[in-house]
Amino acid sequence: MARTALVVGASGIVGSATAALLVEQGWTVHGLARRRSTQHGILPVAADLQDAAGTAAALAGVNPDAVFITTWARQDSEAENVRVNSAMVRNLLDGLPTATGPRHVALVTGLKHYLGPFESYGKGTLPQTPFREEQGRLDVANFYYAQEDEVFAAAARDGFTWSVHRPHTVIGKAIGNAMNMGTTLAVYATLCRETGRPFRFPGSAAQWSGLNDMTSARILAEQLLWAATTPVAANEAFNIVNGDVFRWQWMWSRITDWFGIEAAPFDGTVQPLEQQMAGDAALWRQIAERDGLAEPDLARLASPWHTDADLGRPIEVITDMGKSRRLGFTAYQPTDDAFFDLFAQLRADRLIP
Repeated sequence: MARTALVVGASGIVGSATAALLVEQGWTVHGLARRRSTQHGILPVAADLQDAAGTAAALAGVNPDAVFITTWARQDSEAENVRVNSAMVRNLLDGLPTATGPRHVALVTGLKHYLGPFESYGKGTLPQTPFREEQGRLDVANFYYAQEDEVFAAAARDGFTWSVHRPHTVIGKAIGNAMNMGTTLAVYATLCRETGRPFRFPGSAAQWSGLNDMTSARILAEQLLWAATTPVAANEAFNIVNGDVFRWQWMWSRITDWFGIEAAPFDGTVQPLEQQMAGDAALWRQIAERDGLAEPDLARLASPWHTDADLGRPIEVITDMGKSRRLGFTAYQPTDDAFFDLFAQLRADRLIP
C-alpha cells in the first residue's frame, strides 16, 4: 500500500535527506517548512510552527501515516529554547487531523540529551561513554527533553507510536542551517586554498587525539524509516551514528587530501573557526561571483559557532549503537566517505568551487 509521510523541517539537513529517501521508496511526502520546499517529489506545506492556528490550517488536508520531526528554532537562552521548541512540537501534533489508521511520530534530537544544552554543554556530571539510550536525563533544563515530553503526551492522548533518534554531529547538505559542520569545513578549506592560509584544526587536544563518531544524514534517514515501519522499534529511543570511529588527527588529513591542501601542524591550542572566518564574508562573495556559485552569503553556508562547539569539547564522545543493531538496523557508512559524498554534492550543486 502507498504510504504518506509528513517531514517537518523538510528544507534542513535531516529533513531533506529523509524526504528524498521516502520519495525514493515510493511514499507520498508532504514537506513542512516556513518556506515552501522546492525539493523534487515533495508536496510543500508552508507553516510557522509557532503559530498554532496557522499550523492547523496548513495541515488540514494532510493525514500522514508517519510524521518525522527534524526541526528546531534556536533561541537566546535554554529557557526560551524549552518554551519555543516544546510549543512547536505541541502545535504540530495538536494541528494534525485525526488519524484514520496507524500513525508513527519520529522525533530527531541529538547527543545533547547526554551532554547537556548549549548553556552547560559538556559540563557537570555526565554519563559514561559510550552513551547508551538507557542512561537517564541530566538534571538540567533541556529543550530535547521538553520536545520528547510533548510527543509522549500526544501519543498517550492520540494513540500513535513514537520513536526518538539521537544523532551525533550530522553530515549533510542544507542551506541556512544552524548546525552544519560538513559544509562549514568545506567552505573553510576553500578559503584556505584561496588565500594560502593554514588549514588549522580549530578545536581541543581532546578532540584531536580522542576517539569520535558522527552521523551521515543518509544513515539517519534510513533509521527514521526503519523505526517507522518496524513494529519492534515502536516507542523506543535510539542513538544513531555511522558505525565507525575515528580520530580527528586522521580525519583532518583525509579532508585536506580531498581539497588538495596541506594541514597546519596542531599545536594543542584552540583556535575557533568563528574567529578565523570572522572577516571572510566579502572574500566568499568575491569567490562566488568569480566562480558562479549558487550561494554568495557565507552566513547561509557556514556555521562556525556550532563546529567550534563540537570540535572544542574537552571530552571524548562515543555513541553506542547496540540497541538498534540488536533489533535489526544494520546500515553503516564510513565517516570519511560521508564527508566526501557531501563535498562532491556541494561541488556538483555549485556551492563550492
